[in-house]
Amino acid sequence: MLSRRLLLIGTLALGLAISACAKSDAPVDQAGNPLEELKIVTASGEHAFWVEIADDDAERERGLMFRPPLEDDRGMLFEFPDSAERSFWMRNTPSSLDILYIDPTGSIVSIAHHTTPYSEAQIPSNGAASGVLELRAGRAEEIGAKAGDKIVHPFFRP
Repeated sequence: MLSRRLLLIGTLALGLAISACAKSDAPVDQAGNPLEELKIVTASGEHAFWVEIADDDAERERGLMFRPPLEDDRGMLFEFPDSAERSFWMRNTPSSLDILYIDPTGSIVSIAHHTTPYSEAQIPSNGAASGVLELRAGRAEEIGAKAGDKIVHPFFRP
């Protein structure tokens, strides 16, 4: 009976150790939350990013304020429960960003390139959007992203 218990405990411990190792490879945000994979499909191909998700009012309001510049393969995806004209600003955001406004099907509505750090000027979507993706400034141009290109992520329904 004792050997069965030891075998069961050993098996559970091994499973937990393997699980922990697998999870440690996945990128996480500053709070330790797992990032989600997102792809942007452009004329130059498919470009993979790891994104933080801002899907409640507090996360959407905070965004990338007071944060260091994003790495080339990182971003923040703002998810909204409805599709509407959106407007963002750069209050307390120390680095320039590219802001991509996205419709519910994952099509890019518009892109604001190289936004001005710390600015409180409104940056409109110029069309209804349910998602907004923030990337390091210049990244959208580097991958050739344009209005009409597709964002692939479970939030969007093609």
